[in-house]
Amino acid sequence: MVCERSRINRATGTMLFNEFRDMKDIAIYGFGGFGREIASIILSINSIQPEWNIVGFFDDGVAVGAENRYGSVLGGIEVLNQHTEELDVVFAIASPVIVQRLVLTITNPKISFPTILAPTVLFFDRETFRYGKGNVLCHNVRISCDVTLGDFNLLNGGVSLGHDVKMGSYNMLQPETRISGETVVGNANFFGVRSLVLQGIKIGNDTRIGTGSVVMRKTKDGMTYFGNPAKILAP
Repeated sequence: MVCERSRINRATGTMLFNEFRDMKDIAIYGFGGFGREIASIILSINSIQPEWNIVGFFDDGVAVGAENRYGSVLGGIEVLNQHTEELDVVFAIASPVIVQRLVLTITNPKISFPTILAPTVLFFDRETFRYGKGNVLCHNVRISCDVTLGDFNLLNGGVSLGHDVKMGSYNMLQPETRISGETVVGNANFFGVRSLVLQGIKIGNDTRIGTGSVVMRKTKDGMTYFGNPAKILAP
């Protein structure tokens, strides 16, 4: 990471040694393609204001030492729970069930979960935006006024949240999902690519919305919806 810091320093000409010293160590949980996307977002944040030093990846299904351009796999959950230094961790996993299980399994008090905001996130009124820990907002997300997020929500590229949206925790929104104003979203829901929820609808818990689906009425917990208008998909 010394080489990466030096490269950013030469590119900007404005970063000081003390700024590098204050950077926090961060690891990405998930070594796949989404992990690389998260790493690139972190580097784009650092190019504006140095915040994190990427120390590597954790993954329970990939061999220790496997490498990509952003770092190598350090281990799985057991290694993370034995980590002795302060460490920020961000999840690069688009499964509410898996993320919930990992959060419950991580018992190391040295681990923290920052919210990652890509530099290109568009806030209509940032002062009215409220959020918890462990959220990830990718490039070109749009957040209207008076929006509230809980913890560990993933908003992929181009997602749009309308005014007064209230969202719980562990929700996964795939690219270009649109949640209209005054919608209330519960916990552990999955929204497929380019899905749309109309204004004022209530989405409960553990619901899956298919790709391109349009939700026009309140959903039932634990159901899968697909189509325009979205209907319950028969088992």
